[in-house]
Amino acid sequence: MARCCPILLVLLLVAACDSRPKEPPPDIIKSQRQAMEKAKGVEQILQQSIDQRPEQDAK
Repeated sequence: MARCCPILLVLLLVAACDSRPKEPPPDIIKSQRQAMEKAKGVEQILQQSIDQRPEQDAK
């Protein structure tokens, strides 16, 4: 048993030190972020329309 522990320890350390590059985690809220950006663009268009309304009424 005393001889087995160092071998197990070395194997665990080697297994834990994986040298492969890790891929980034998936972006699970990417679609939500894109929808928010699109909504902000629509909000800007609506705000411009609201700002132009008094100018058109004055003409």
